Amino acid sequence: MKNASPWRIGFDIGGTFTDLVLLNDVTGDALRHKTLTTPEDPSEGAYTGLTQLVEMAGLHAGDIHAITHGTTLAINALLERRGAKTALVVTRGFRDVLVLGREYRYDIYDLNGAPAQPLLPRSQAYEITERVTARGDVILPLDEAEVVTLAGELRAQQYEAVAVLCMHAYAWPDHENRIEAILSCELPGISISVSHKVSREIREYDRGVLTAMNAFVQPKARRYMARLENKLREGGFTSDWLVMGSNGGLMAPQVAADYPTRIIESGPAGGIVATAAFARKNQENRVLAFDMGGTTAKACVVRQGEPSITTDYEVGRADRLLKGSGLPVKLPVVDMIEIGAGGGSIARVDSLGLLEIGPESASAWPGPACYARGGEQPTVTDANLVLGLLDPDAFLGGRMPLDVDAARKAIHRIADPLGLTIEDAAWGIHEVANSKMSEALRTHCVEKNVSPSQMTMLAFGGAGPSHAWSLAKQLDVKRVFFPNGAGVYSAFGLLTAPPSADFVRSDRCRLLPGMDVTRIQAVFAEGFDEAMTTLAAAIADPASAPIQKKMAGVRYVGQGSELTVTLPDSFLQQGDVQALVDAFEAAHLARFGRTLPGQGVEVVNWRGHVQTTPPKLNTSDRVSHPEPDAREKSLRVYLGRKQGFSTCRVIPRSLLITGVTIDGPALLQEKECAIYVGPGASAQLDEQGNILMELN
Repeated sequence: MKNASPWRIGFDIGGTFTDLVLLNDVTGDALRHKTLTTPEDPSEGAYTGLTQLVEMAGLHAGDIHAITHGTTLAINALLERRGAKTALVVTRGFRDVLVLGREYRYDIYDLNGAPAQPLLPRSQAYEITERVTARGDVILPLDEAEVVTLAGELRAQQYEAVAVLCMHAYAWPDHENRIEAILSCELPGISISVSHKVSREIREYDRGVLTAMNAFVQPKARRYMARLENKLREGGFTSDWLVMGSNGGLMAPQVAADYPTRIIESGPAGGIVATAAFARKNQENRVLAFDMGGTTAKACVVRQGEPSITTDYEVGRADRLLKGSGLPVKLPVVDMIEIGAGGGSIARVDSLGLLEIGPESASAWPGPACYARGGEQPTVTDANLVLGLLDPDAFLGGRMPLDVDAARKAIHRIADPLGLTIEDAAWGIHEVANSKMSEALRTHCVEKNVSPSQMTMLAFGGAGPSHAWSLAKQLDVKRVFFPNGAGVYSAFGLLTAPPSADFVRSDRCRLLPGMDVTRIQAVFAEGFDEAMTTLAAAIADPASAPIQKKMAGVRYVGQGSELTVTLPDSFLQQGDVQALVDAFEAAHLARFGRTLPGQGVEVVNWRGHVQTTPPKLNTSDRVSHPEPDAREKSLRVYLGRKQGFSTCRVIPRSLLITGVTIDGPALLQEKECAIYVGPGASAQLDEQGNILMELN
């Protein structure tokens, strides 16, 4: 019998903290919680947080009817290169496909620019005799005896995973299927990823990288999902649970375990989905989502209530601001920029005597020095504490007091070699972190053809509200919103997302008048059947009506890349080719400022997206009642070398009155974060329960 309880939980495991939100779908009441992540086994910290949250609400594990989960497992494994020992099996003659890459410089003026290192070295690539043309003609049949021999070598080398990449398998996968069958028989227990199941998209390098990523992370993902499943069941959580995908939709845990490339940006996507819901509810057409946690900061442009989705995402960029310097992820991903600047980012003085921040992080263990868990390195959080931007007695609602003396001792490591006071060194750390983030945010906005000054910012994450004022000043943003529960907003976003699935089919063809669209209709029918199978595993209500979206990757003949456009209904229904050409040229004009009249147009890929209706959120807009022990207090906040210290009001959120203006400097305290309202800015609580900060 289906659990009729109104309670749902979303939890997002970050590099430093695990965020949790418990929501009642009937009353709209929400309970929030934050606990330190356990890096050795993230499921342990997550389970501890879940049990604590349920106990805080006076519930039992069996009272929860749905759980959604966001994780950084895949992206961390890729960035840290901590995955399975993986072999790459390729068509003979293509052993160097991952090493050669795309053979172009991401910065043509930097002669010393180093590309992202290939995920797998050449020594782990093996060739197999087989070859099929793009039209399906078999030039060389698969040498199955050679595959059996190779299996013995892989066994001897103790590989944990295998990635298989055959030329043109995106269209003709028979050889890959046979290789998978043989290796599965010869190497029981070894994870095997074949390229056409990971992505049915043309271009062997992009597909090869993605398949290698999938194989590299798959063993760890499978173990993690199984471990979490066991913990939930043993703890009495009987409800279904789903995992957030990089595309902003949910999927079944088994799908995430088998295809971890689909959850590379699982956690951050939750906050972006929540931002889109915020934009629609508040009729904000241009929103810049800014999410800063303990390890990284992320940003995404949300227009007309929809986040941008890209299939040109990259991980592990050699240069964080230059496209082409990372490893491509040719899957639908919420389009965001991510940099190694979080509350736990470590500050250091480089060989030139310059102050640098990150990307190294103190993580959850030992954490910033002020956590008093053995950390000694100076971090952004330590600097914020010294500056008065954090109340040492209110961190995590007072559950985790911060050690100011330990923070000052850590900052002294920066102040001493630079000849600065501890306060000035802390200010420098804060400002350098802000400069790194503002540069990244400005670059992201320019890539999206929008100026930051034309946007409203939504700031969230454990550290985001502490830095939003400084970023808004640097970006000339006039309005910044802080949603209720900003410190755990990504976890809340997990509760706003629907189950979804995507597919792609490469099928290069010219767009010509009178072309037969029957074959294209068959391609979509097959793709949607596959997507619906994936979706079915994540749908709690079989009666949910799926929403389908059809797209095409289109380009001018001779171009090397394509633009994804939504298919006009008239194209598949009446064969209206010109409607698709017009849609492409409108997208080309918007992206590049010009079209190429008279140039032929072709489709490279057909894409599909299917999802259920997003859950209806009955979130309460009521202002929370003042807590019995809530009291306003004051702190000394450092405003810079010229201004020095100034008195700053510290006001618990529950004491705020709708419509009453608070002038900066002020600290608006939530249990999971602190909102800093700087000089020259004012803030007030709106009718929706958001805090709006306006800068003069």
